[in-house]
Amino acid sequence: MNLYPVLATSDPAASAAFYREHFGFEPVFAADWYVSLRHPSGAEIALLDAGHETLPAAHRGRTAGGMLVNIEVPDVDAVARRLAEADVPVVQALRSEAFGQRHVIVADPGGVLVDVITEIEPDAAFADAFTG
Repeated sequence: MNLYPVLATSDPAASAAFYREHFGFEPVFAADWYVSLRHPSGAEIALLDAGHETLPAAHRGRTAGGMLVNIEVPDVDAVARRLAEADVPVVQALRSEAFGQRHVIVADPGGVLVDVITEIEPDAAFADAFTG
């Protein structure tokens, strides 16, 4: 089985360019209404024009706002600097969380929140919550 998100967006090309430029995804299929992207790690994501006829009529025009996509990286500090230099909108500044993440949250061109994460050692209060 393969599982990947398809994000409805008003501009699939702009959103695809964002994931290509900032996170190294490459297109495996590209049309004006749909772009499928794959990362060298095997991760996949796709972008769909929110108004396209493949969506049920009652759902057309809705974008993926409210969606949060996590991307784990080895060095979030370096990625955060690079994103800031590229003027990517930061919606939550780089910070460390007691539950074991250091992360920054940015917004893609379609308004999807992208949580860029590096795992760190969790505080003792959260250590037992990890099961794997």
